[in-house]
Amino acid sequence: MKTKKNAAQLLLECLLAQKAELVFGVPGESFLPLLDALHNSPLRFCNTRNETGASFMAEACGKLTGRPGLCLVTRGPGATYAAAGIHTARHNSTPMILLIGQAERGALGRGAFQEIDYKRFYGDEIKRSEEIHDPRRIPETIARAYATAMQGRPGPVVVSLPEDMLYEEVDAQTEAAAAQFCPPGPEPSGLARAREMIESAKTPLLFAGGGGWDGDARKCLRAFAEANALPVAVSFRRHDLMDNYSACYVGDAGVGMPEGMRRAFKDADVILALGVRFGEISTDNYRLLQCPLPSQRLIHVHPDSAELGKIYQGELSIHASPRLFLEALANENLKGDFDARKSWCGRLRGEFLARLDCPKQPGRLDMGIVTAWLRERLPADVIVTNGAGNFASWPNKFLLYGEKARLLAPQNGIMGYGLPAAIAAKLLNPDRLVLCFAGDGDLQMTSQELASAAQLHAAPVILLLRNDMYGTIRMHQERRFPGRVSGTKIENPDFVALARAYGFHAERIDETGAFEEAFERACASKSGALLELAMDPEGITPFERLRKDGGFVGDPIPKRSDISGQYA
Repeated sequence: MKTKKNAAQLLLECLLAQKAELVFGVPGESFLPLLDALHNSPLRFCNTRNETGASFMAEACGKLTGRPGLCLVTRGPGATYAAAGIHTARHNSTPMILLIGQAERGALGRGAFQEIDYKRFYGDEIKRSEEIHDPRRIPETIARAYATAMQGRPGPVVVSLPEDMLYEEVDAQTEAAAAQFCPPGPEPSGLARAREMIESAKTPLLFAGGGGWDGDARKCLRAFAEANALPVAVSFRRHDLMDNYSACYVGDAGVGMPEGMRRAFKDADVILALGVRFGEISTDNYRLLQCPLPSQRLIHVHPDSAELGKIYQGELSIHASPRLFLEALANENLKGDFDARKSWCGRLRGEFLARLDCPKQPGRLDMGIVTAWLRERLPADVIVTNGAGNFASWPNKFLLYGEKARLLAPQNGIMGYGLPAAIAAKLLNPDRLVLCFAGDGDLQMTSQELASAAQLHAAPVILLLRNDMYGTIRMHQERRFPGRVSGTKIENPDFVALARAYGFHAERIDETGAFEEAFERACASKSGALLELAMDPEGITPFERLRKDGGFVGDPIPKRSDISGQYA
């Protein structure tokens, strides 16, 4: 009868007790016993080409499942590459656990090979950092890591594993423990006051964002809003929190915030902020609301008490998860001036729909027409991913996300996220269409993960918008230093040949009319697909044009009324 097992085997048991299914990483010598334990394990180790890609995949898993995504990397360089995913998880409020192989215990503190003090290195970008020196404390540490990553404001946790500790034997009877926690619920007095404040409003605005939302929470949000004619805005890149086809959805408060959205915040008499972290982007650089005392009556609901009163001092702060708050109100029909709320909501909804009327784009390939067609063509349960760049305006401003659709996008504006996120999404949902939007600069941050996709049999469809520049920085450059291009031009590879080398179906699309059939072929590919879309560099954003001699075209760009009419 076996009386011993090594620490790595116990660690695996603990991860399986947490219902972990996938772990992403690059193999390293610092955790060979754990790699051995993963051999033929139910927990699938998905080896990637770089730890940055692995960390993005783990973050995407956390966002899709609500359970911490797992990333496993080696010490030093591996951990530093994974910092990109840590930063993303922190800003996205996504539960994530980073497991790091560490130097041997006897060498720590001596500047050992690739040694890093991870608590100091990651600082306040993580919720907690632990290093396991005693293998008997593995069950305790892993359970605490999971609970910490999910409770309050979800986020990343780091657990470092000294190499020699993983070899150490422990009693075979040492058992794993599953993390248990209960999210905070609202107090009756807070609910009553929130109800009274909303009932008194004629121009209320629900503002939803943050992490920790599940399918039930999103359904409650829609039910509560529609029953009471309450307009719902979402924070940056959280479009999928609210069914965009609902008459109550009025758009996102994110980068490139339209004037209509700014005006909605200014004109609101009561703002109900659900799960939102009041950051720079969601507040238009803290200009939407007066700081620290907004002129609007503010109700702030958040599962992490540290976020309440952090920036704005609301009239009512409620320490509760959005789901439990909404469940308490979802079946209620509020009193007050329903007709006034309905009129206000209808006005904001009309302004949102009008913003889908995209201006005609320069060049032979018009992304306004492409995205209008995609709105009609994409399946209801599509998962859309994107990285960072001006190209992200297309999935973020001109697609609609229904009740079953999901959007995976980085709130920290990091490049290279879209492709790894698409791979993770496809592994979790092999039968759903996963559509990645990428820019040419953006894709090349993590393009090596095309090899990971091929090896893992993940087959997303990638729309690569190519304009041969770092478009966002070029845009800012032209605004501040018109005509003085410096450092923003890109010499690109043959993306079609590159994708085909990795086993993807790939085509180059030069004009609008060729897109539809090419997209159908891409979706039919069993090995994934990349469509390289040749963009006119003049179209620096959907709403602005570059002049040949630098700077921007000054005249307003006319809208295309035939598009807006389809969605009014």
